[in-house]
Amino acid sequence: MGIKSFFSNWIVKNILLAALLMAILIGAAQILLNVTTRHNKEIVVPDFTNMTVQEAQRIAALNDMTIEVTDSVYIKRMERGTVYRHTPGAGSHVKKGRRIMLTINAVNPKSVTMPNLVGYSMRQAKAELLSRGLSLGKLIYVNDIATNNVLSQLYNSSEVDPGKKIESESVIDLVVGLNSTDNTTYVPDITGTRYLNAVDAIHDHSLNVNRLYFDKTVKDYSDSLDAVVYRQSPEMSMTAIRMGSPVTLYLTKDKNKVPVKQEPKTSIE
Repeated sequence: MGIKSFFSNWIVKNILLAALLMAILIGAAQILLNVTTRHNKEIVVPDFTNMTVQEAQRIAALNDMTIEVTDSVYIKRMERGTVYRHTPGAGSHVKKGRRIMLTINAVNPKSVTMPNLVGYSMRQAKAELLSRGLSLGKLIYVNDIATNNVLSQLYNSSEVDPGKKIESESVIDLVVGLNSTDNTTYVPDITGTRYLNAVDAIHDHSLNVNRLYFDKTVKDYSDSLDAVVYRQSPEMSMTAIRMGSPVTLYLTKDKNKVPVKQEPKTSIE
């Protein structure tokens, strides 16, 4: 059978026609799928952090996205009602029309109950404050038989009674005892340590944070949480220093500013 007669056979014609029709249907389905799923047409999620919900809605609309407020927290240092974080995060690649879920800083502050810290050790009191969503501020040392024993608790420079409702993340100062035979500590090396951990380390050594200096790489509270200490004053020393002494910290997000710590040299006899 010749080629001409082969293709003129009605069975062969029907098979070829069916194959052509199938190819057309597959091609059309692929085109429709690409259109409906916006295949390979992803967009980058902007950074909505610190925006108001209205600002976030406007930016989202310009980027063919929608937003929805799904949760809230209360961060005292952030402007109320602004975006604290979002999912997917900034820089994520998503399809057009994607819903971005926002966690905002609550407009109304959360209240917590002030605990009774009198009689606690300074470290126990600090842990209790943290568990209640409060922060340890200044350690005020006065002569007493027991060093680092909490004698009173202050809020806005006044004594605060246990059970009183105050805003979460409020700073509580502690008046603590200082025995004349047990009143010294030393300054630790906290270069390279993150902001909040550095403050904890200062308090754990019975010292006070005098001032915090953030360089230009730190633009907001979120940045400050990632900032690390690149300089401290006074520097680390094993020389005795009076408890309650002030320490000043300098912080940055630029890791290149942090000095490389030298390993202690050891000698071999």
